[in-house]
Amino acid sequence: MGITSAIVLFAVVWFMVFFVVLPLRMTTQGEAGEVVPGTHSSAPADPQLRRKAKITTIWAFLIWAVIAGVIMSGLITVRDLDWFNRMATPAVSAD
Repeated sequence: MGITSAIVLFAVVWFMVFFVVLPLRMTTQGEAGEVVPGTHSSAPADPQLRRKAKITTIWAFLIWAVIAGVIMSGLITVRDLDWFNRMATPAVSAD
């Protein structure tokens, strides 16, 4: 795995984890009882984005390390995921 693919993999994992962490422990403005005029009552009262970004980075790094380790070790390859046999090597004719 090259450096570029490692960075792209980390970015994908980071955003997937971020979208999982984002709604956790969220208090809406409606639940807090202080709805700002012009916003929905379901808008977050205190989103705590910095805290959630830190949590996301920690978990994303751990998940990325496991995935990168599996890829680098060769434990699972692309050919293992070829369920429709599209990557079969062509038969070599003996001349």
